[in-house]
Amino acid sequence: MQRGVVCGMLAGAIWGFIFLAPRLLPDFSPLMLSIGRYVMYGVVSLAAALPFARRLAAKLTRADAIALVKLALVGNLLYYMLLASAVQLVGVAPSSLIVGILPVTVTLAGRRDHGAVDLKRLAAPLLLVLAGIACINLDVFSDVFTHPGDASANSVLTRLAGLACAVGALASWTWYAVVNARYLQANRHFDGNEWSVLWGIVTGVLGAVLGAVVWMLPAGVVQASVPAARWHLFWIVCFALATGGSWLGNMLWNAAAKRLPLTLSGQMIAFETLFALLYAFVYDARWPRAPEMLAIVLLLAGVSWSVRQHTVEPAAASKEAPAH
Repeated sequence: MQRGVVCGMLAGAIWGFIFLAPRLLPDFSPLMLSIGRYVMYGVVSLAAALPFARRLAAKLTRADAIALVKLALVGNLLYYMLLASAVQLVGVAPSSLIVGILPVTVTLAGRRDHGAVDLKRLAAPLLLVLAGIACINLDVFSDVFTHPGDASANSVLTRLAGLACAVGALASWTWYAVVNARYLQANRHFDGNEWSVLWGIVTGVLGAVLGAVVWMLPAGVVQASVPAARWHLFWIVCFALATGGSWLGNMLWNAAAKRLPLTLSGQMIAFETLFALLYAFVYDARWPRAPEMLAIVLLLAGVSWSVRQHTVEPAAASKEAPAH
């Protein structure tokens, strides 16, 4: 279990870099970033799979292929499209608050899986995680109240559509995390690296198809014109995202998912938020504000407490509990 926790933490540390990409490439649309990242992910995964391609092909079944297509569509492409749409329609604050409860939704979804801990024992750690997520969004929500003109510009229908997209993004990644973990635990003929490269190849093919559709659209519909030098940076960033954020991060996450019950692996996602905050502080060259520091403490305490609950036997836990 300790190895699974370490893999989950490392995956979160790598995934935290993903949030810097829009800051580095503000002149590229989320759709183009998604296409570029996943096409490069497919190229990197194909290159990584070449040394053992025959072994992969021999083990790959039709059920595996169907599962990979579903996971790639829902966990990568659909999730990012819904999230990008939500941000454009209602802004970062509501979108991040809704999607930020992933550790809780994944934990709840896996409450009946083998090895899961009774939710009564996880109630307090989950409350700490929720409190930490609320603190992360405190500053952003205060901006909404201090600039009511910006908030009122959105129509009721636009807000509802944006919130629906955010809920859809939350549902899609929750579904991916649960289905991927259950499939890996039930089908152990692939290790984390093999499953990651297979998923990457399938995602790359789907991203290339989407890119071909965008290429056939009139110029300017999806992406505004940018200088050639910016395209060079675009592909460098996409390669970094594909290598680290997708291939290596997913390999570590798959390794964690095979070793941890869903009630614990779901909370490992909180480390993505923590490391994203850390990288943002370094990039902005500033110290965290009080609500942000409190959020970091609460999230670390909640996840650490949850790990403790998974390593203590139920009988021992009941002995430690005070008598009533």
